[in-house]
Amino acid sequence: MTFEQIRTFLWVARLGGFRKAAERLHLSQPAVSTRIANLEEELRAPLFERGQGALVLTRQGSLLLTYAEQMLFVEEEIKQRVANSSESEGLLRIGASETIAQSWLPLFLKAFSEKYPRVNVELTVDISLNLRAALLERRIDLVFLMGPISEFSVQNVPLPSFDLHWYRAVSNPQTDLTQIPVISYSSQTRPYRELMSELSQRHGPKVRVFASASLSASLKMIAEGIAVGPYPRALASALLEAGRIVEFDPGIYPQPLQFTASYVSEPRSFLVEDTAKIARDVAQDWDRAEHRA
Repeated sequence: MTFEQIRTFLWVARLGGFRKAAERLHLSQPAVSTRIANLEEELRAPLFERGQGALVLTRQGSLLLTYAEQMLFVEEEIKQRVANSSESEGLLRIGASETIAQSWLPLFLKAFSEKYPRVNVELTVDISLNLRAALLERRIDLVFLMGPISEFSVQNVPLPSFDLHWYRAVSNPQTDLTQIPVISYSSQTRPYRELMSELSQRHGPKVRVFASASLSASLKMIAEGIAVGPYPRALASALLEAGRIVEFDPGIYPQPLQFTASYVSEPRSFLVEDTAKIARDVAQDWDRAEHRA
């Protein structure tokens, strides 16, 4: 029996299949199947019920899962307390919403690389809905998204929020929301749904709303006078400083965007936990600097 067999067994049990475990461990599916078969042969006990549907643990498999989780916990404890973080290796898969990507994410990546210079990062920028799904499917290890995620297995670390401010083009003074389109976040996001509800209550069906997953493209459309919309000031700062857009008050005040650093807490990973704390500290420092500016 080897530790790699135990680790492979745990991920097959956690993810419910050989293919998903192979993707998580960066192995071929036959390699995963061979490890499990060899483990079952050595233990002389079946660990999974194999049928048409998802894999189901046998009684012996459920017992082994308890020990496997304990073994991985001890491994993580050793890494955290004994190993030098600068010697840590591997791949960390991180997902971030575009709001984060255009604000403090570069500072976070710099801080992370300084502490973990030998850990590679695979970065995905997407809307929060897709990031949430990727995390729960174990395709991403840590996400910075509009949260929290209400799942018992997910740990949510609060991050600074973003106030939303309305912007229009300097070249187009029109601010009547029944006359000029409003542009907002993707239609699959909470800010879009809340804005649509507020606009419908105040102005009925007369308001035209554009939805875009690209915040940079949306702000450029505002700068061209095509639309107006509410966005974080940090994202609009370059266009504000260039004198292309200005703030205005239409009497509608969207809720601040609430963000979390979220990760699946089982099996435990001190690397992911520490990375979430690094993100929190970097985001808080960035937020304080923005409010002093």
